[in-house]
Amino acid sequence: MSEFDLIGRYFAALGPERPDVALGVGDDCALLEIPAGQALAVSIDTLSAGVHFFPDCDPEHIGHKSLAVGLSDLAAMGAEPVWATLALTLPAADEDWIRAFATGFERLASAHGMRLVGGDTTRGPLSVAVQVHGLVPTGAAIRRSGARPGDAVFVSGTLGDAGLALRRMLAGESVAPELRRRLECPEPRVELGQRLRGVASAMIDLSDGLAGDLGHILRASAVGAVLELDRLPLAHQVADVVAATDDWSLPLASGDDYELCFCVPPAHIPNVERLAEALGLPLTRVGWIRASAGLDLRRPDGGRLTQPARGYDHFPVADDRAD
Repeated sequence: MSEFDLIGRYFAALGPERPDVALGVGDDCALLEIPAGQALAVSIDTLSAGVHFFPDCDPEHIGHKSLAVGLSDLAAMGAEPVWATLALTLPAADEDWIRAFATGFERLASAHGMRLVGGDTTRGPLSVAVQVHGLVPTGAAIRRSGARPGDAVFVSGTLGDAGLALRRMLAGESVAPELRRRLECPEPRVELGQRLRGVASAMIDLSDGLAGDLGHILRASAVGAVLELDRLPLAHQVADVVAATDDWSLPLASGDDYELCFCVPPAHIPNVERLAEALGLPLTRVGWIRASAGLDLRRPDGGRLTQPARGYDHFPVADDRAD
C-alpha cells in the first residue's frame, strides 16, 4: 500500500460521525467547530516501541493504549472527548498490523464518541503520537491547582497492577491476564472525570505513579498531603508483593495505572461515595491535604516510609544529595 492508500483504507472514517467536524481526514487541515460556552482541552502523548510497549505487543492493544493515555488526560480535566489526530511512524506498511492497530483505536474511539480528524504517517522506528481534543463547559475544568487544606485525597480503581505486570514480563515470568490487560489496555476513567466536575477541587491522572503525580497537585496548589499506605487500594497480587517485600514502589511509583487521583472538600465526600456506587467503581479515600508542604507517607504500623517514591521520569536527574 502507498501512504495514501493506508490512510484511506484504515483511518479516513475512524470513529463516529460528529456534527462539529466540518472537515476531517483528507485535506491539509481539519475544520472543527467549538460550541459556544465550551473550552477546548488539548493533550498529546507519544508512545515508542521498547519504552511504552513491547515491540511484539498485540497491535490491537497498541491502538487501544495509544488513545487511552490521551483520554485519561481529558478525564483528569473533566472534559468530554470529541476529536483526535494521529501521527503513526511505521517500519513497514504491514497491512495485518495496521488493520489490528486501527481496530483497537476505533473500538475505544467509538466507545467515547470520538472522531479521528487528521494526522500523518511516516516510515521509521515504530512510534505512535496521538493528540486528543475535549470539550468542557467554560470555567468548569478541574485543574491541579485547586486543592486546599482539609480536602480528602481519593483514587479510583487499584494501584500498581500495570507496574507488576511490567516487572514480571521484564523478568520473563508468567503474568496473570488481568494484570497484563491493565498494562496494555488501560481503561480511561472518562465518565468519572466528567461527573467529578463541581465535586473535585483538583485532579490528575496517574500515569507516572501516585506519589509523583500527587506531587504535581501539591506543587500547583502550594500545599502538602498525608497518605495512609494501608488505605491504598491494591489487587491481591500487588498486596502479596508488598506484604512479602515491604516494597511500596509498585502502588506509589510505578506508571501506567491511568486511574484518577482527586481532592475533595469535606462537604462533597458523600457525593463521591454515591458516585462510586453509581459507577460500580472503587473510589478510595487514601489521605488528606494539609497546609505544610511535602508528602508524608504513613506506614500501617504508624511509622513513616522513608524509601524514595518517585514516579517514572524519561530524563531522570541523578540524586546527588549526601546520604
